[in-house]
Amino acid sequence: MVTPRKDCSSVTISSPQKSRASQKSDSRRLPLALIALALVSHACSTLRWPSATALASGRPQVGLASFYDERHRGERTASGELYDERTLTAAHRSLPFGTRLEVTNLDNDRSVVVRVNDRGPFVANRVVDLSLAAAHALGMTGEGTVRVRIRALR
Repeated sequence: MVTPRKDCSSVTISSPQKSRASQKSDSRRLPLALIALALVSHACSTLRWPSATALASGRPQVGLASFYDERHRGERTASGELYDERTLTAAHRSLPFGTRLEVTNLDNDRSVVVRVNDRGPFVANRVVDLSLAAAHALGMTGEGTVRVRIRALR
């Protein structure tokens, strides 16, 4: 009868060796993974928000607008100033701070001029976030979002 040894001093643990076929299969996967990574990174780099250059050159941009409510009062905007819902301000993804925009509600044809002082909106189909005062001027506070046309002013 054989009894197992109780001390572990003579036990060696070795990792299993990969077969040549397995190593070849792994070496074929690497180029495919790199190609996939390159395609994904290229696709991500070509997805752009609407161009600030086009908007700044006078071409209007059409899309959805939303607004900040009074809960954001006193919070710092990306430009460093405090948000005040009583001022006519807006957030745009790429236009320089201080840019004045004419925003027109396409449902009721009401317009307001706002100053860009923040970055956003960060929802894909929206083109501008407005202060509460600007939203009131456009008559959009009941809906939350409306279709607008924005045009940079000189």
